[in-house]
Amino acid sequence: MSRSVRYTQSPLLASKTPVWRSKFIVAGIALGFAVLAGRAAYVQVIGNDFFLRQGEVRFARTLELPANRGRIVDRNGVLLASSVVAPSIWAIPEDIERDDPAVQAKLKQVAKLLDMPRQAFDKKLQDEDKTFVWIKRQVDEPVAKQIADLGIKGIYQRREYRREYPEGESAAHIVGFTNIENLGQEGIELAFDGELAGKPGSRRVIKDRLGRVVEGVGEITPPEDGKDIQLSIDSKVQFFAYQQLRDAVTANKAKAGSVVVLDSLTGEILALANYPSYQPDNRRNLTGDQLRNRALTDVFEPGSTMKPITVAMALQAGRITPQTLIDTSPGRMSMGGFTISDTHNYGALTVEGVIQKSSNIGALKIAQKMSPQEMWNTYTALGYGSKPQVQFPGAVTGRLRPWKSWKPVEQATMAYGYGLSASLFQMAHSYTALAHDGEIIPVSIVKHADRAEGVRVFSPQVAAQVRKMLQMAAGPGGTGPLAQTVGYSVGGKSGTAHKQVGKGYASNKYRSWFTGMAPINSPRIIVGVMIDEPSAGKYFGGLVAAPVFSKVVQETLRVMNVPPDLAVKPLVVTESVDESF
Repeated sequence: MSRSVRYTQSPLLASKTPVWRSKFIVAGIALGFAVLAGRAAYVQVIGNDFFLRQGEVRFARTLELPANRGRIVDRNGVLLASSVVAPSIWAIPEDIERDDPAVQAKLKQVAKLLDMPRQAFDKKLQDEDKTFVWIKRQVDEPVAKQIADLGIKGIYQRREYRREYPEGESAAHIVGFTNIENLGQEGIELAFDGELAGKPGSRRVIKDRLGRVVEGVGEITPPEDGKDIQLSIDSKVQFFAYQQLRDAVTANKAKAGSVVVLDSLTGEILALANYPSYQPDNRRNLTGDQLRNRALTDVFEPGSTMKPITVAMALQAGRITPQTLIDTSPGRMSMGGFTISDTHNYGALTVEGVIQKSSNIGALKIAQKMSPQEMWNTYTALGYGSKPQVQFPGAVTGRLRPWKSWKPVEQATMAYGYGLSASLFQMAHSYTALAHDGEIIPVSIVKHADRAEGVRVFSPQVAAQVRKMLQMAAGPGGTGPLAQTVGYSVGGKSGTAHKQVGKGYASNKYRSWFTGMAPINSPRIIVGVMIDEPSAGKYFGGLVAAPVFSKVVQETLRVMNVPPDLAVKPLVVTESVDESF
């Protein structure tokens, strides 16, 4: 039997407690309250801003409200590029209940809707970042709706925009494209990215740990949509030029080709086509050959298309007249260890005949009547050796060496298009001086209705005289009769240049050109055509490039409602075309 203890009679309770101990306890409790009060004051008053920032870092977010990218339209308002809503699918992998068979079945449906292999889909959900992963960017709205209807916890969507290009590959090198973030990468999309992109808006919100918005905490800054850009391009002319170029490259088994169409009154670019091309909204397996805007980026020796420029500068200097006789016998000449030759011995030719027959000897003898500095000044005034002033990325300078370093043989070869290099765009632009009564006019890719004011290089009389020679060169007895078109008078010059390979020239590789204008007495358009490495048996510019010029000219003038200036059809030429390099 246990003995009972009376705690009230315990000797410990009878002992006297020291006063300092109770004071110590009370002081400790008071100090604790003081510390807590001080901490509360620090949090609520002194360090309030810091703790508010820390809270915002953890829970407050600034949501970007994307701006709708501006449209790109042609001169008639036809869409070349526009944005459509394309939601992006993302996930919080740790929140997806993958152990649930029902959820697994739904995930299988998501992978199928997104056209993703199940293995690739599962790999994304097993990413190291368990709080955020992109599943697929910019999917079609119907697909996004079906995924949303599945109601899978952890699978979310974000509203984004995707660019579409209705004109496809025909206008690809003009409009260019954007990347997945809707930033311009090529073409007009890059050149005018600032105007097209607009300014995104913002919204301050509080999010929970699942990324869901639970409260708005700030003002909403609405996005500013991008501006529309209206180009000078005519989509009908662009498509037709591309179509004819594609057919010519294919028929001649060529490597590539380009076409440039300019309005000779306003300087507007009506078409700029290249082949091969690509689909701007589907760039899988895209190669550099497809992407390159050859009309602006590729430079080469223009060949005989430079002869009208040589004649024009000599006429302007007063060294010759259209009827001045030039002796080209015996059809060859040796200079500086090189032999320059014509395809035939043409004998004595007038200056008009030099252009009509495309005589290299005649051109170099005309060039010898001028100084290198005179020639260089004219070439420079026409834009050779300088970057084209056009609102377009990628335009190159070409090559024109300083005149002081020219040797006599180099001055001679430049007269017929060797020793300097230019792009097709530069060549077509330089011909505006012949079409616009002697003035070289600025060019533009953006639509404007004003007649361009240029810089005078030749007198109106000289420009008219050279236009007559171009008409002869594109007619019977000239080097480009296949440039003739129904209802419109044309003038132009063909060119066939050996391709430079290393330090020499390939004997069996050519670039074929034709550059001209129509109607010839009052030119409205300038068209330049280049076919690179034709290999189907024909390679002269008058046989390969001139037919493309003919078709593009006729369709362009018809689209522009330019009245025909010929009452009868031109003669059908069946004779062989004679052309020099």
